[in-house]
Amino acid sequence: MIQALINVFKIAELRTKVLFTLGMLAVYRIGFWIPLPGVNQEQLRESYLAATQQGSAFAQVGQYMSIFSGGAFSQSTIFGLGIMPYISAAIIIQLLQSVSKRLQALKNEGPSGQQKIQHYTRLLTVALCIVQAFGLLQYFRSLGIVYPAYMGSPIWWVMAISTMTAGTVFLMWIGEQIDKYGIGNGASLIIMAGILSNMDDAILQVAAQFDPSPTATSSIGWLGLLMLIAGFVVVVAGTVLMTVAQRRIPIQQAKHTRGRKVYGGQKSYLPLRVNHSGVMPIIFASSLMIFPSIVFSAMAAQAGGGTGGEITTWQNITLWLRSNFEFGAFPYLFVYVAMVYFFAYFWITVQFNPEEMSKQLRDHGSFIPGLRPGPRTAEYLETVMERLTFVGAAFLAVIAVVPMLVQQSMNISFMVTQFLGGTGLLIVVSVALDFIQRVEANLLMRNYAGFLGGDAAGKGPRIRGPR
Repeated sequence: MIQALINVFKIAELRTKVLFTLGMLAVYRIGFWIPLPGVNQEQLRESYLAATQQGSAFAQVGQYMSIFSGGAFSQSTIFGLGIMPYISAAIIIQLLQSVSKRLQALKNEGPSGQQKIQHYTRLLTVALCIVQAFGLLQYFRSLGIVYPAYMGSPIWWVMAISTMTAGTVFLMWIGEQIDKYGIGNGASLIIMAGILSNMDDAILQVAAQFDPSPTATSSIGWLGLLMLIAGFVVVVAGTVLMTVAQRRIPIQQAKHTRGRKVYGGQKSYLPLRVNHSGVMPIIFASSLMIFPSIVFSAMAAQAGGGTGGEITTWQNITLWLRSNFEFGAFPYLFVYVAMVYFFAYFWITVQFNPEEMSKQLRDHGSFIPGLRPGPRTAEYLETVMERLTFVGAAFLAVIAVVPMLVQQSMNISFMVTQFLGGTGLLIVVSVALDFIQRVEANLLMRNYAGFLGGDAAGKGPRIRGPR
């Protein structure tokens, strides 16, 4: 590992890319601490801490947004929206490509069409930023944390919305510069940097709750600390395993004769990822599960008691809905897991096209042994992907539920438990693996030993398959 890091800085081009990437991420973290004018940061922090202790819907929204905005929701900065509007715009455009013939035509045009699609993504990002910034500022206003001198000023509204929009656009630009001049996926690295920035606070919280005395009941003892460390190691190892897991379908290339020579006949495989949908099902499910908590909390607040202090039937219903759809309740977990499965299959339906894959195999003169090219191959691929998706969705459901169960059973803050599973851990593992693989490819291309051992000549203890 140490020798691989030394080799990274031996290569001038790779060293420049790595240092440029780290410099752009440093600029992002510096901008994160620039506050938004007109918002009482101290009062916002106090409101967030009070909501966290009560477990309100505001705290759930803040915890979810902090994953993508790069820090706690207890402060409002120029990067308060994070990179998430750009990610949302890219996902929307990607989904529209499956139903819009114009976008499909642009996609098939090559680089020029991709530039137009990227332009549409940027315009949609700006529109989403304006809407989200306006809604966030309205919520700050309802909490009373906007200074009175700014609250009724149209100039402040324009300035605040423009500042938050410009912050997200600047982050989008940083991500594109990392894609062009750095190494790794820029937007994903920005999200990973924001998630890892909370790790020091999580460690400090665990240290503050740690009490080795056997009489302590509300603190973390040696057993709880060891369970947290072991759980982190096991969950990370399992996440890495399921992220890179593949189902390899054998592919046979047809033979053809040219003159006296026979070409083709080579064997290869078609890799199908077990977790083909990645982190998207958890993102969709988490974002949608915020709304029931907010709606039912508002309904319970609006439903006052009956005359004489008795509790009405409607109030009983609203209280039951609010208590059963709180973060970590059993009905909440059941609906959450069901939505993870639904979005896993939905994402595969949108992204995976067995008919197109079967057509490409036939056009390249390849086939799956024992299956006729065409509809039979497409049917087989669809069946295999459905079974893989069931396993992948089960893995995502476990990863999504683990933080809630740990938080409920050990009474630990969500800032700590998010590193034991959930969206944040999946993003960090996926981005870290992609980054290491890209650095590994650059090292092997120049005949240097990589992080996994071995070199371009295949010498050394490089990790290989079963054969």
